[in-house]
Amino acid sequence: MVDCCHRRDAPSMIKIKRLDSFILGKFLQLFVGAFFICLFVFMMQFTWRWINDLVGKGLTLDILGQFFWYMGITLVPTALPLAILLAALITFGNMGENLELLSMKAAGVPLVRIMAPIFCVVVPLMGVSFYFQNTVSPDAQKGLGTLATSIKISQPAVQIPEGVFYNGIPNTNIYVERKNAQTGMLYHTIIYKTDQGFDRAQIVLADSARLEMTADKLHLRLTLWAGEQFQSLKADNAGNVFDPQSEPYDRETFAYKQILIDFDSNFTQLDADQLGSMPQAKNMGEIVHDVDSMNHVLDSTALSYFKETLQRQNFAAAASWTKADSLRAVKDFRKHPFSIDEVIKKTPKDRLQAARQQASARLQTLSAELDWQSETVQSQEHYIRLHWIEWHQKITLSLACLLFFFIGAPLGAIIRKGGLGMPTVVSVAIFIIYYVINISSMKSARAGTLNMFVGMWLSTFVLAPAGAYLTYMANRDSTVFNLDAYLALLRRLLGLRTKRNLFRKEVIIEAPDYAADLRRLRHIRAAATAYNKEKRLLLAPGYFRIFFRTRPDERMEQLSNDIEAVVGDLANTRSPQVLAVLNDIPTIYAHAHTTPFVRKRYNWTFGVIFPLGLLLWVRIWRFRLRLFTDLRQVVKCCERLESLLANPSNLQ
Repeated sequence: MVDCCHRRDAPSMIKIKRLDSFILGKFLQLFVGAFFICLFVFMMQFTWRWINDLVGKGLTLDILGQFFWYMGITLVPTALPLAILLAALITFGNMGENLELLSMKAAGVPLVRIMAPIFCVVVPLMGVSFYFQNTVSPDAQKGLGTLATSIKISQPAVQIPEGVFYNGIPNTNIYVERKNAQTGMLYHTIIYKTDQGFDRAQIVLADSARLEMTADKLHLRLTLWAGEQFQSLKADNAGNVFDPQSEPYDRETFAYKQILIDFDSNFTQLDADQLGSMPQAKNMGEIVHDVDSMNHVLDSTALSYFKETLQRQNFAAAASWTKADSLRAVKDFRKHPFSIDEVIKKTPKDRLQAARQQASARLQTLSAELDWQSETVQSQEHYIRLHWIEWHQKITLSLACLLFFFIGAPLGAIIRKGGLGMPTVVSVAIFIIYYVINISSMKSARAGTLNMFVGMWLSTFVLAPAGAYLTYMANRDSTVFNLDAYLALLRRLLGLRTKRNLFRKEVIIEAPDYAADLRRLRHIRAAATAYNKEKRLLLAPGYFRIFFRTRPDERMEQLSNDIEAVVGDLANTRSPQVLAVLNDIPTIYAHAHTTPFVRKRYNWTFGVIFPLGLLLWVRIWRFRLRLFTDLRQVVKCCERLESLLANPSNLQ
């Protein structure tokens, strides 16, 4: 019996494993591609921010390789959530579009069970994201910051253009009228050197020149032929500024001359330990330890500033007063009252002016000192907030992997659209919403205007209910994101109609009854004509009647049913002329011109809200005008059909 039971359970276990491997195979294949695509996009975005510092520096491949390597490592935690969102959305969208989800649900497998194998992969990916941020990323951030700073301060490669002054060399401007790219010769060259100051600037004119780098890459060797050199010999504050001709200068004519210009083109990488104090270069333990130390320093600094201000401005005595001291001072004042106005009148003007100046200077000194102390304390508080932001971000960015999975998977099951079109658009839109909320709240937390915990976790608090709601709706097979349903609702609100598209059938099972259709067409024509005359559709409808006294239009319902019955019967004809006339018959909506909604409570609600009710009233009037035009079109089509049906030769 035990063996039999095991044999019966074995097929179900195999099916579960095959289902898991089938789902994981689809997800992992898409996840790998989506991850590298997202990482590439983020790397290009980061590179574009540094493009001005990277181009024209003559950087070697190993330096660029290190730069992109560190960049890729630091962007892995950012690319993981978007890759999970995109892969989950495409995976479940493909399975929904190919009816694979429907087959699984028909076999009794719920959506939560279908998501389970991918969930078991996403949880380790959260750990990978946290490991990168807490262990790998700090060292990579330090290396990236060191390289970026070194690249930024390095000298650019010398690329002298033609026809303009080039100022890429420190204290030197070079103008070249023409150059030979093959030989490196520069023709008709003008050089301004200001290394000794602008008052002793050197001007060199040369018929031809050549610019080369020395072997140690610390100088530029400028070789000149057939030229002149001018240099001002005026000392500081010497000469007549109103007579430039009296200014002494030195002039030199040469046939061959060499000039060495200081230009360090070697790439010097800074010490990585200089950036070790950055919050991005620390793990969570180091952040907590450093924040604790900074809080102690901040408390001691603020306390010392407070004591120093009290002692220096003689506030210490007043601050130490008790309530009894204050009451005693009030009693003394009442015993010996005096008027401050009398004191000012009796004081000489020179002493009064000196007292005012002394008080003003004292207040300015105190204000400047307090401003400096406030900026010092605020700077330390801002630096502490930067550390806490980095601490929280290591957790929230890892948790975003799980949240994006619970958004992407059910959303793909609801949308049921695979490929890279709709899923990519939806994924980018969701990520942008998350990014905007996260950046905005993080800036508020960094500025101190929002609580740190709320600011850093606000995006998570927004995504978590959205993921739970989507998972719940997808598990119930909801059509909340059914595009066709929303398009149908939009067509209904705007009054858009689908045009008839009848065509000749290859096989006709039941031929139309032309005699009966002819009688019904005459009846429809007469009913439509009478309806237009009696209902006066061109007049505005009564506001109170369409919202509070709604009644179904039974005549129009019957007329609409008669029209559809005739069209349905004549659709089996072989006559192309009859089919062409049938396509011209408009579709009649029997309730659009009577009331905005079918349910009375909706009509009453919008009727009371006058602005919205007025818009719906205009909409009803528009439908009445359209119905008047449609009925006239029905009458014309009925007349044409009657003439066609009366002649049997037109029915072949």
